[in-house]
Amino acid sequence: MDRLLSVEDWLPEEELDLPDGLWTSMMGRVAIFHNKHEFSKSEHKGHDMGYRIALTVEELGEFSAAITKGKPKNNISEELADLLILIMGHALALEIDLEKEFHDKMSILSKRKSKITNLGIRVTDYEN
Repeated sequence: MDRLLSVEDWLPEEELDLPDGLWTSMMGRVAIFHNKHEFSKSEHKGHDMGYRIALTVEELGEFSAAITKGKPKNNISEELADLLILIMGHALALEIDLEKEFHDKMSILSKRKSKITNLGIRVTDYEN
C-alpha cells in the first residue's frame, strides 16, 4: 500500500462524517485546511519550517499558560488541539508519514526502562 504524504494525497474524495475516530479523517481535515489557504505556495510560507516552528513555540506557550494559570479544561484542550493540528501540518509540509513514525517510535519506547529523576519519571535512553 502506498502511504499518504502530501497535502494532495491526503485530500479526501468525499465529505467527512466527524468525529469518526480515524487518523485519516484528522489528516484529511488538516490537508483541506492547508489546501484551502494554499500553505504550500512559497510566497505564503505556510510550509516554511522556521515559521512553523515559531508558531509551534507560540502555541506551546499558550498551552503552558493555560495549565499554569489554572484555565478551565476546555481552554487547555483547545490549546492542545492547536499543537496537534500544527504537528500534523508539519508532517504534511515535510511529507512525512507521521502515523508510521508514531508506531515505529512507540515500538522503540515500549522496550525502554523508565528512570525516576528529580523532576519525575522519564523513559529515555540517556545516561546520567
